[in-house]
Amino acid sequence: MTFGLQYSNDDGVVTVDSEFTRLVVLAKGTYRPTQESNLGSVTTFPRTITSQEPPLIFCRPTGSSGVGAVCYARVIGSPGAWTGFYIRTYSTGTLQPYGTYFAAGFGAQAVADWGMRLWDANKKLLFDSDTPYVRFTRAFQNWTYVKSDKDTQGYTRNYYRVAFNFPAGEHMLVNTFGMDMCDDNGFSRQLANWWDFSGGNLFAITSGNYNPFAFYMPAVFAKL
Repeated sequence: MTFGLQYSNDDGVVTVDSEFTRLVVLAKGTYRPTQESNLGSVTTFPRTITSQEPPLIFCRPTGSSGVGAVCYARVIGSPGAWTGFYIRTYSTGTLQPYGTYFAAGFGAQAVADWGMRLWDANKKLLFDSDTPYVRFTRAFQNWTYVKSDKDTQGYTRNYYRVAFNFPAGEHMLVNTFGMDMCDDNGFSRQLANWWDFSGGNLFAITSGNYNPFAFYMPAVFAKL
């Protein structure tokens, strides 16, 4: 940066820069069951998110024992007017969808009543005092295949796990786990995610007619 504003923290890490945006929090709160016999949850953001691209949703199921689940996530709304998101637990055998979330995007919104705002040369808002930055904490895709079985519809399910201790405050990016994946025959396979609090494992489950064993979907975590 040749001119402008740059702010570094005590560790020398640049946290605010007038040329580059970072991932910022646009909404945060809790989610809870609202439909589907307490299996599904629709959450409305405190304010509409006005970005053209859908926000990134990070979720953390509430629990210390049992198995939580983060499945079939989707953002509700349209470009320039994102209003909330949907999420679902896996089944009646997993914990109901209670948890915390934050929605993030690469560009701030003018929401603070006082503080500081920073724009780039193209008048894009980069920083607002009420849209703090997101801190990525880890990402991994070293899943270990565990087993396969059949679901109630006869589709093959593959189970993958990685040891995880669920550090306090860490939330997982759920946008990617809400999308179907390709299978071996041109069809799609569904993807789900379990938080096995009791066993200390994070699971990914794929389900489809032609369900290959290869699985490299990264799990991305961040915190405020």
